Amino acid sequence: MTVTDEKSAETARLHAKYLSRGRAKIAGMLGGQIEESSAGSYIHTSAGEKYLNCAGYGVMLLGATHPDVVEAVVEQVRRHPISSRVFFDDVTSRAAQALAEVCPGELEKVFFCGSGAEAVETALKLARVNGHKRTVTTRNGYHGRTMGALSVSAKRRYQEPFEPLIPDVVEIPFGDANALRAALRDAEPSCFIVEPIQGEAGVVIPDDDYLPEVSRICQEHDCFLIVDEVLTGMGRTGTWWAISELPVQPDVMLVGKGLSGGVVPVSAAVATPTAYAPFDKDPILHASTFGGSPIQTAAVLAAIEATKTHDVLGAAGTIGERLLRTLRTAAQAAPPGSIREVRGKGLLLGVEFEDPGSSAELMLHLLDRGVLINHSVNNPHVVRFTPPALMSEDEVDTLEVAMEDSFRQLGKLSVGRR
Repeated sequence: MTVTDEKSAETARLHAKYLSRGRAKIAGMLGGQIEESSAGSYIHTSAGEKYLNCAGYGVMLLGATHPDVVEAVVEQVRRHPISSRVFFDDVTSRAAQALAEVCPGELEKVFFCGSGAEAVETALKLARVNGHKRTVTTRNGYHGRTMGALSVSAKRRYQEPFEPLIPDVVEIPFGDANALRAALRDAEPSCFIVEPIQGEAGVVIPDDDYLPEVSRICQEHDCFLIVDEVLTGMGRTGTWWAISELPVQPDVMLVGKGLSGGVVPVSAAVATPTAYAPFDKDPILHASTFGGSPIQTAAVLAAIEATKTHDVLGAAGTIGERLLRTLRTAAQAAPPGSIREVRGKGLLLGVEFEDPGSSAELMLHLLDRGVLINHSVNNPHVVRFTPPALMSEDEVDTLEVAMEDSFRQLGKLSVGRR
């Protein structure tokens, strides 16, 4: 694919000069189209094309420009988008209440931020100010690219150019509770940060007993537990949180991606009163200029309400099960032995190939059929589908046909190469 129209060519030139040559090159290889608008399940481009959006790294669970969320944000922008931080802000207070009410256990103290990585930084600082200076993280986990978040995103390729990172970080395998137990044995006070499902590692789902055992081990060893639900939360896996139905008691849970309904950037660290006590006592100890601004929290309120009103949790579970079955059936048309596994939970689905080149080919085949998906940053063998929960029956059908056709094309290409 190449850039053909004048507007796209100029946009590519500007992007390469002022933003990123590498990103411009990749976009050019994918056609160089300009995203001009989005609504519901679709992105519309300057070339007059529309694409079913199963990409966006999990942000668009409510679809794009959900009318309830957009209306709330537009009204807030017109009335009072950014507060002075001198007086109270009622919308942010109500958003914190609404978020706390859908969080599990004793998580009720909310710190709003602008990105998932900023929420991670908040949680790591809470661990430290509570005396837990050492951090345990999981290999191939992903928690962001700021210095603290990068330090616990255990992928050497992204860490090495920025070393030295924050000290006293220990890496253990994901899904291995015994490894955590060994890492905490006779150690100084530590915190453990973990995703319920590793997203950027390729939708890696642990055994059912892993997180409950992690929670027990952390309690036994006085380990500060941070559960990163930035990707999995807000209904993505078919429940409010991936840990909703598990006996897991985090000190802090991280929220992001779908928290604003895909309209404005917002995230949050939600903590127990005990864990949050140092920040509760001293509001100057940790702050964010734009975190918790009325424009953000108006979106949060509307997104939480829309999630309830439209039964997003039920839709994510039902549609997710259907699409997982379709993916597994469609994958049988791929070349024999080319696929390691098709896996997922709710609307977080992954296909792992033996050859990373095949994952790229599948992305291109789907693109040709009007479907956008993402690769996995920490595992090039895996492509991910994160479709919206509010797809119509026709849109689900369209996606299933595109999946089936794309895998069949993979199989035909393989035969042609023999």
